[in-house]
Amino acid sequence: MDDQNGMSIADQPLANGADEAPAAGLISQYVKDLSFENPNAPAVYQNQTPPAIDVQFNIGAAQVGDEVHEVVLKIDVRAETDGQVAFIVDLSFAGLFGLRNIPAEHVQPFLLGEAPRLLFLFARRVLSDAVRDGGFPPLLLEPIDFAQLYLQQSEQQGIQPNVGDFGQA
Repeated sequence: MDDQNGMSIADQPLANGADEAPAAGLISQYVKDLSFENPNAPAVYQNQTPPAIDVQFNIGAAQVGDEVHEVVLKIDVRAETDGQVAFIVDLSFAGLFGLRNIPAEHVQPFLLGEAPRLLFLFARRVLSDAVRDGGFPPLLLEPIDFAQLYLQQSEQQGIQPNVGDFGQA
């Protein structure tokens, strides 16, 4: 439908410059907490057996401002060789995400599925560097499908998540 100036109604600017389009973006990312422990140095460097590595993840999200959420990806790594701790790394890597005009049912899937995926690439590098700087070969974690993990946990809890456009890897 055209107005009197020949512009289609869809092409006209919104009243008062209002922007109703959904938008999500990474504002900032940072190391919130990082701890590296090497409790059995230097003896651990004499052991030729590769360490068994246990990696645990935890994701937290909180609204910290109007349309701003902090997502924290916590990664705990424990490496042991022959019952002796080689190293322990605790990393909390966070990001601030701006969410505007996102339907409520899409906020949690984004914050717990898509946002950690974006943070993981950078957290993985920080973790790898910390392990390398501790005198061990860099620890290169495989990519993780956080959206799929979110869906699995939601199903286990009996929640039917509405992922929509977010969380698709």
